Amino acid sequence: MDDESENRRQIDVVALGIVTAAILMFVATGSQIGPPVVNSLLYGGTGPDNLILNAFLLNIAIIIFGWSRYRQLCEEIQLRKAAEKQARKMAETDPLTGFLNRRSFNQCVDHLITKADEEGQIVVLVMVDLDNFKQVNDFNGHNAGDLLLRECARRIASGLPKRSLLGRIGGDEFSAAFAFDKNRDDTIALIASGLIETISQSMQINGISMDVTASMGLSRSDSPGAGSQHPDAHALLEMADIAMYHAKRQGRNGYFWFEDMMADEMRFRTELEQGIRHGIPNGEFVPYYEQQIDLQTGELTGFEMLARWDSPQFGIVSPEVFIPVAEDIGAIGDLSESVIRQALEDAKAWDPRLTLAVNVSPLQLRDPWFAQKLLRLLVEANFPPNRLEIEITESCLHQNVAQARSLITSLKNQGIKISLDDFGTGYSSLAQLRSLPFDRIKIDRSFVTSLHESKDNAAIVHAIAMLGKGLQLPVTVEGIETGEVLDHLLQYGPIKGQGYFYGRPRPARELAEWLNDPQRSGKAARGKEPAGPEALAQALHTPAKADSTGSMAEPAEVPGKHVRNA
Repeated sequence: MDDESENRRQIDVVALGIVTAAILMFVATGSQIGPPVVNSLLYGGTGPDNLILNAFLLNIAIIIFGWSRYRQLCEEIQLRKAAEKQARKMAETDPLTGFLNRRSFNQCVDHLITKADEEGQIVVLVMVDLDNFKQVNDFNGHNAGDLLLRECARRIASGLPKRSLLGRIGGDEFSAAFAFDKNRDDTIALIASGLIETISQSMQINGISMDVTASMGLSRSDSPGAGSQHPDAHALLEMADIAMYHAKRQGRNGYFWFEDMMADEMRFRTELEQGIRHGIPNGEFVPYYEQQIDLQTGELTGFEMLARWDSPQFGIVSPEVFIPVAEDIGAIGDLSESVIRQALEDAKAWDPRLTLAVNVSPLQLRDPWFAQKLLRLLVEANFPPNRLEIEITESCLHQNVAQARSLITSLKNQGIKISLDDFGTGYSSLAQLRSLPFDRIKIDRSFVTSLHESKDNAAIVHAIAMLGKGLQLPVTVEGIETGEVLDHLLQYGPIKGQGYFYGRPRPARELAEWLNDPQRSGKAARGKEPAGPEALAQALHTPAKADSTGSMAEPAEVPGKHVRNA
């Protein structure tokens, strides 16, 4: 392309020289042709010499050619400038939103920092990430997702000062930077809260109402965390990014200023992510089992599988720590399949009457192939589907009832039982409960642990128990930790229960030893033992033996909390 331009430039120089020479010749020959022509016209004399006349006409032709070439050259220059301008724009901006891309945004922010420093101002950099964009995009299609991004970009631009720099850093990540008076921090707070509110307002895209929220991180050019008096755009962007992820971990739909401790949290988060990715194929995630008991008879009816991370770096990690991280990095599906595969192999050695309950993540329910994947695991393990119970949290129904109904129907057609977990904590209506073919409802532990102290919780448990009886749906109660709670629940008739009153969850090896204990194996075969070494405690309606801290919870986990997603 450069050689072609150089050749064209040389040709244009030659053409310009020829035209210049032709003009000079035109002037010279014109002076010789003019008098003969006038003499011929006025007095009938002889005309100009033919050779000179031909030279004159040739000069005119060359001048016309030169003028035409000049116009072409001007047009080519204009087109080339327009093409260069368009190429520069495409190289510097995002074609979807018109915002600056990451490279050009950083360059512009560096210039803004220099100018603001000269004028005694500071620069604030805002990082905006749409919280649930991927879910909306996957459900409504990429075309609707693009329109949603454009609308969000428009709202971001409208909520910032007019001279703000605007950038699109990633798929659903935006950035902005502007200078402001260092004594007007209250202005930034108003701008940030206004952006959060504006973005969260419902949008109409292709006639469909879509809702997204945003998490924001803010950094400033005079921040001590920048490491120098003149931080560059890269440093500000990194700090704002850390603050934005902190906002996500704090519940999303909010904003935070960068603080030094957030960098330590981010490093720990990165270590967790790397540990999870390596831990899944290395078998570090293992199932633990919590007993499920028939409260009226004390009979052991099955176990709920709970995931634990046996990390060589961190030790036994609570699911409250690693489950949200696994969901964020898209590893929850592989993690869950790994633990369920182990649990099915373990459960094959149990008494055939014992069931296995497994929680699934809301993210897994969005997978259209989840039912097929689960059935494949059952076939590989040669495990009877009627002994498996899948627990679906109530909040999943609010996200996509039609998809949940399709999944539930598909699993039930294979003989798998479906339980509605954490009933009473979500948003499902009684109509949904009646229309969806659940086999069981579970009362969340938040209503159970203090029902003998809270009249409200006692009333809620009573109402749910009566609802289950009226709809002929069996009920399981979570979070039984004391004899007083058990006494209260016995009034509701046939109910299953689980909790630390009956002992802590056990890993597979300890559970196998306990199930094979000769002192209880005979009773277990008859199905009449109150499930384990805490049987005497249950008979006396007193709490089981606590650990050295006085808590029924094992280390590094919240008492009675179980894995929601594995």
